[in-house]
Amino acid sequence: MAAASSKSSRLQEYSKLPFLLSVDETAGELSTNVECGLSPATAKTLEGEYGQNKLAGQGGVKWYTVLMKQISNAMILVLVLAMALSYGITDFIEGGVITAVIVLNVCIGFFQEYRAEQKMDALRSLSSPSASVLRDGDFNTIPSPEVVPGDIVQLKTGDTVPADLRLYEAMNLECDESILTGETVPVAKESDHDFSDVNDPLTVGVGDRINCAYSSSIVTKGRGRGIVIYTGMFTEVGKIASSMQGKDRKANRSLSHKKHGPLQPVKGATLRVWDRFLAILGLTEGTPLQIKLSKLAYVLLLCALILAIIVFGVNRFNVTNEVAIYAISTGIAIIPESLIAVLTLTMVVGTAAMARRKVLIRQLSALEALGGVTHICSDKTGTLTQGKMVTRKAWIPGAGIYTVNDSDEAANPTRGRVNLRPAPRSEEAGQAQLEREKADRDQKRSVAALKFDVPDDKKQRDQEKLRAVKEIDADSIGYESDESLPETGPELRAFLESIALCNLATVRFDEAKSEWQTTGDPTEVALQVFAHRFDSGKKKLETEQGWKQLSEYPFDSSVKRMSAVYKDPTSKETLIFTKGAVERIIDLCTHFGVGKHRAEITEPAKQEILSQMSMLADQGLRVLAVARRTSDTEINEKTDTPRDEVEANLTLLGLAGLYDPPRLETKDAVKECTNAGIRVSMLTGDHPQTASAIAKEVGIIPRNLGTLAPDVAACIVKTATQFDGMTDEEIDAMPALPLVIARCAPETKTRMIKAINRRNGFAAMTGDGVNDAPSLKVANVGIAMGLNGSDVAKGASDIVLTDDNFASIVNAIEEGRRMFDNIQKFILHLLTSNVGEVILLICGLGFQDKSGFSVFPLSPLQILWINMLTSSFPAFGLGREKASSEVMTRKPHDTKKGVFTWQIIADMMVYGTLMGMCTLLTFVAIVYGAANGNESLGTDCNKRYDASCDVVFRARASVFAELTWLILISAWEFKSIRRSVFRLDPTQTEHNFPFFHDIYENKFLFWAVVIGALSVFPAVYIPGLSTSVFKHKAITWEWAPAIIAVFIFVAGIELWKLVKRSTGWFNDGESDRSTSRESGLSLRQGFFSFAKTLTRSSSMNKEVDTPMRSKEGVGLQRTEETV
Repeated sequence: MAAASSKSSRLQEYSKLPFLLSVDETAGELSTNVECGLSPATAKTLEGEYGQNKLAGQGGVKWYTVLMKQISNAMILVLVLAMALSYGITDFIEGGVITAVIVLNVCIGFFQEYRAEQKMDALRSLSSPSASVLRDGDFNTIPSPEVVPGDIVQLKTGDTVPADLRLYEAMNLECDESILTGETVPVAKESDHDFSDVNDPLTVGVGDRINCAYSSSIVTKGRGRGIVIYTGMFTEVGKIASSMQGKDRKANRSLSHKKHGPLQPVKGATLRVWDRFLAILGLTEGTPLQIKLSKLAYVLLLCALILAIIVFGVNRFNVTNEVAIYAISTGIAIIPESLIAVLTLTMVVGTAAMARRKVLIRQLSALEALGGVTHICSDKTGTLTQGKMVTRKAWIPGAGIYTVNDSDEAANPTRGRVNLRPAPRSEEAGQAQLEREKADRDQKRSVAALKFDVPDDKKQRDQEKLRAVKEIDADSIGYESDESLPETGPELRAFLESIALCNLATVRFDEAKSEWQTTGDPTEVALQVFAHRFDSGKKKLETEQGWKQLSEYPFDSSVKRMSAVYKDPTSKETLIFTKGAVERIIDLCTHFGVGKHRAEITEPAKQEILSQMSMLADQGLRVLAVARRTSDTEINEKTDTPRDEVEANLTLLGLAGLYDPPRLETKDAVKECTNAGIRVSMLTGDHPQTASAIAKEVGIIPRNLGTLAPDVAACIVKTATQFDGMTDEEIDAMPALPLVIARCAPETKTRMIKAINRRNGFAAMTGDGVNDAPSLKVANVGIAMGLNGSDVAKGASDIVLTDDNFASIVNAIEEGRRMFDNIQKFILHLLTSNVGEVILLICGLGFQDKSGFSVFPLSPLQILWINMLTSSFPAFGLGREKASSEVMTRKPHDTKKGVFTWQIIADMMVYGTLMGMCTLLTFVAIVYGAANGNESLGTDCNKRYDASCDVVFRARASVFAELTWLILISAWEFKSIRRSVFRLDPTQTEHNFPFFHDIYENKFLFWAVVIGALSVFPAVYIPGLSTSVFKHKAITWEWAPAIIAVFIFVAGIELWKLVKRSTGWFNDGESDRSTSRESGLSLRQGFFSFAKTLTRSSSMNKEVDTPMRSKEGVGLQRTEETV
C-alpha cells in the first residue's frame, strides 16, 4: 500500500483493523482527543508525515496538453508556414528569425498558461469538498485535502465523507456507499456496533463495517462524528483508484468489436482522434468565451487564407517568392496570436482576486456570467444577517415573556440579564412594552459615559412621556423590573428541557482559552445558550440527570421541524421533543402549557398564540415553536416509526424569539446592487413578518408598503404557499416579482429562477442545503455557502462564498464586471491593430516596383515584432486594469451578446481604419511626396537593400515606428471605451489634470507602453539588424510624420468617443449621458423608497440611471419616504 502513488512517507497502520477497535483504542493509537481534536500545529506536522488527503494523480494540469495547445495555435501554424517558405527560398536570416519567434512564442505562451493553470488548480482545490474538523475545541471548515489521521470530523446530511472514519457518534446516520459497494441502498451506521466476536476480520465486507464511514460516500440522512483513520490512497476508495485506469468517454467511442461489430474499432478510434484534435485546437474544452475566441482565431485564419488569395490575384497568380512572402505577411497581420493567452491570464487574475474577496470560482464560465446578473435571490440567515443568533425573548404560557437584555456575546450564557414580565394582552400593550424597552436602551446608551445639561422643560417632557408609557404597560400587563435571574418553574423547566435536548449544538467553556465555544447551527446554538443561562444545557441533562436519547428526526425543509426522542430518567417515560416553524407546529398541537396551566387549544387560544408570535415577529425576531408529548409506544432507531405518527398530539410549551442582527455591510451592498441595476430578493424559511422586518432593516423593501399602489404592494411579500399556488401565467402577469418570499421551499426557489428568466432576467441564487442543489443547478449563477453549506450544494454551484456573506456576492459581481470590461478592452486593442495592419498591407498591394511586384509597406519581420512585442504586453496590461468608477453604476450587460457588442465591432473598424490610413498616408507622403513616387520604389526591395531601395527602407522605418506607437497609445486610450483618456474618472477631484496619474496607476501597462515605445529606436538604428532583418534603415526627418500621426490618431479616437457620448450611440445603460431619459419607475432598494430611476448616488455624488428590465418597473408608485 505504501507504493500506491502516495507521497506520504508514513504508513497508516493499526494493531488491528480499525472497525475492530473501540473508540478509545482508536483515539489512543492516533493520539487524539474526541473532545478537543488535534491542535493546528499537530495537524500540520501530521500532514507533512502522511501527505495530503487526495488520490494519486488527482487533478493537476498536464504539461504536454498545454504545450500541444500552444503549438496548435492558429498563429503558430501561419508562422510555421512562413518559416518553411523562407527556408524554401533560401532566406535563412528571415527563416532563422521566424524560427526564433516561434520558439519564443511557444515558450512564453507555454510557461504563462502552465503557471496560470497551476494557479487555477490551486484555487479549485479551495472549493473542493470540505470537512468540518475539530481543532483545539473548535469546529472549523477546511478543504478535504488538509484532513489528517486523528482528526475529529463532523458529518451532516449532504456532506461528502472526507476520509475513512471510525464513528463514535451516529444519530440516524445513513451513507450512500454505492461508489464502493455498488449497492444503491444507503447503509445505516451504528457507532457502538461490536465486532469483537468476529474470528476472521476479512469476512466482514466494507459495506458491513457499519461503525465506519468511508471516503467519497455521501451522507444521505442523519448526523455523526468520527475519527479519521485513513486518508488519501490508504482509504478504501484509494485502493480502488490504484487498481483502475481510464475515464468516461462519449458514445460510439468504444473499440470493442464484440459489442458493436467489426467496424467499431475503426469508427471508435477515428472519433477519439477527432475529439482529441478538436480539444487540442481549443474548440471543445474551456469556457464558452474561450471556445468562442478559439473559433474566432480559426475564422481569422480562414480570413488570412482569403487575403493570401487576394494577394495572389493582384499579382495575376504569378506566385514568386516575394509574392508568397507578402501573402504570408498579410496572414500574420490579421491573427491576434496572444488572444487566448491574454484571456487565460485575465481569468486567472480575476479568479485570484475573487479568492481574496472571499469568493471561490468552481466554474470558469461563472466569471463571464457574473457581470450579467440582474437578480440576486439570497437566503437571509447567515448571508444577509450575521448568523450569530441570540434568544432575545421566550413566551411561555402561564409564565410570561422572558427577555434577554445586554447580551453582547452570542456564545456566552453568563453575559446579559434575563427579565420576566407578563405577556402583553393586546397589541397596544405590546407596543407600549417595546417603547419602554427602547427608551431604556436609549437612556443607557446616552448616559453610558457622558452626561449633558438638559433643559428643565425637556427633562420634564421626557419624564412625563416615560411615565405615560410605564402606566400603560403597568395597567395592561403588570409592569415588573426584576433584575435577578427568574425562578425556574415547571413551565420554564419543560421549555428548557425541550430546547436543550431537541438540539444538536454544543456549548462549552474552554478553560485554556478562557472563552465560551460553540458548535452547530446558529439557531440551535442560540437555544442551547439560553438553556445554559438556567444551567440546563444538554450535556448536563444527559450526563448528570440521565436523559438518554432514543431516536431523532432531523430537520426537514419540507416540514420545517425537528424532533428528538428521549427517555425520562425519573418517570422512565418516552418523551418526544419537537421544535420548528410556528404554523407547522401549532397544527400538530392539541394542548398548550404544562401543569395547572395546561389547556386545550381552542380557536381563541390559537389566535392568542398567533398574536404572541406576530408581536415577536414584528420585532424582527425569528420565532420557533417548542412542543413535546409523552409516548406510550417504544420509539428508537430500529422501530422506524413514521414521522407523522411521532409528531402528533403535541403540547405547545412556548415560543422562542431569536434575533439575528443584519450584517453591517448588507445595507450598503443592497444599495450598491440598486445602483448597478440589480434587484435583490430574499428567499427565506422564516415567518413572513420576521422576513419583512429584516428586509426593511437592510433596505430590500420600503418600511411603509402602504404608500405603494395596491397591486404592487400585494406583490412585494409572498409566502411560498401563495407563490407556488400561482400558475406561470399569473406570475408573469404580476407587475413585479416578489422581493420577499417567506417559508420558502426548495422548489419555490426553482420557480422563482424560471420566473426571472421568463422576464429576460439573469439570476444568481444562493443555497446551502442538499435540497438547494436543484435550484443552484437551474440558476444562471449558483452560489453555495462555504461555511455552512453542504458538499452537495457546493458541488452543484458555480461559485462558493467562504464567508457566507451577501456583500461577497456583490464583490463577485463587481469583479465579474471588471473582468468582462477588461476582456472587451484587450480584444478591442488586439483586433484594432490587426485591422490597421491588414488595411495597410492590402492597400500596399498598389505599390509596385519596376518589376511589377508589390512593395511591402511593412516587412514580415516588422509585423512579427509588432505583434509579438508591441501588442501582447499592453494587452496583458489591459487585462489587469482595475474596475472603473462606474462599473457598479450601470445596468448589467446583455449575456446574449457577450463581449462582441456592436460598440466593440464599430470601434474596431473605426480605430483600425484610422490606424491603417495614418500609416498608409505616412508611407505615401515619404515615397510620393518627398521622393519620386514609383521611381523611388526601387527593385527587389522586399529581399535586400541597395541604393534604389533607400526611400522604401526609410518609409518602412517611419511606418514601423508609427504603427508601434499607435498600437501602444491605443492601449492607454482603451483604458476606457467611452471616456476620454484625459478624464477617465469624472468623479475624481484630487487632480486637475489626472492624465499622468491615471496612466501610471496600472504600472504593468505603463511600462509595457513606455518600454515598447523606446524599443523602436534600437530596432531602427542598430546596423545590420535594421537593414538585414527588418528591411528598413536609420531615419532623420522621417520621424516627423510618425509623430504627427500619433496626435492625429489620438485626436481621432477622442473625437469618436465624444460622438458616442454626445449622441448616445452604443450606450447600453452606461452613465455618460449628460441628461437621462426617464425609463419608468423602479425600486430603489437600500434607499427605503420607491422613486424614479434617476437618482443621485451618495457614494459617487453623481446622477446614475439604473433602468430595470421588462415588467419590473411597471406600475410602481413614486413616494418620498424618509426614514
